[in-house]
Amino acid sequence: MTGVKVRIGIGSVPLAGGPGPGPELAQLVDELEARGVDSLWLADQAGVPSIDPLVGMGFGVARTRKLKIGTGVVVLPGRNPALVAAQLASLAALAPRRILPAFGVRPARAGERQLFPVPDGERAAVFDEALVVVRRLLAEPSVTHHGRFFQLDGASVAPLPPRPLDIWLGGRAPAGLRRIGRLADGWLGSVVTPDEAAAARKEIERAAADAGREIEDDHYGTNIAVVPPGASDADLAAAREQVARRRPDADAARIVPAGWAQARDLVRGFVDAGLTKFVVRPGVPIREWGGFLDQFDAELRGLESELSS
Repeated sequence: MTGVKVRIGIGSVPLAGGPGPGPELAQLVDELEARGVDSLWLADQAGVPSIDPLVGMGFGVARTRKLKIGTGVVVLPGRNPALVAAQLASLAALAPRRILPAFGVRPARAGERQLFPVPDGERAAVFDEALVVVRRLLAEPSVTHHGRFFQLDGASVAPLPPRPLDIWLGGRAPAGLRRIGRLADGWLGSVVTPDEAAAARKEIERAAADAGREIEDDHYGTNIAVVPPGASDADLAAAREQVARRRPDADAARIVPAGWAQARDLVRGFVDAGLTKFVVRPGVPIREWGGFLDQFDAELRGLESELSS
């Protein structure tokens, strides 16, 4: 890859014993803007005390002038895609070039599926069609769509972005990677090793070529949960056990770095695998953002310029 920029943002997490999701998000947004961090990524966790990511995007960009804000990731099946497109169009008008939507198929927690209802066995099919609807509405002044799940006649959202928003998708299953190649503009992975990320990128590129499309070189990224120095052995074990439950086939120690030196090595490994965008979050509970961000600034920010080509 040539001419690409490595960028490292921060993923929001609830604080341990913090003042609540509203004050916590305000503190984090203000800290990131003051420090010049590239981006903030908001998870879709409707079943826990957290701010809805689309609402949080509006809140965050209203408090800042430079910070980009993404969703990591919004569950699309179960939401009205026309309303999602209208929300994104409004956000893009309020904060041009600072809105980074990323979508996923399934809620992070199984118990949240009832909050995003879709017909049994149809979640992937609903996702594909909903994504098509969102993309068309963000690019075309009038959309007529007659599909299995959505019916639109001359629908529109306004104001349309000057250029269509880049839409990234999560996922790591082969079907999900092929979907990215067919329908999306980028990939935001999670719970993968650099070797797996390299293979995922190749799968996406093959699917994009088969569909007559191309994904830009700098539109591949992943989440990284860092266990910072000072965390207990029990916290580190819990962080890796959480990954092991999701990926019993993988070595969790290769996915969850213990300390910033391991985090730097992991980022370098991902860059060698073809990834350039990263969302870093604490892998263990923290009580406030200041200390974690001080470490992030000192230990990881320099990689952005070091690794950019």
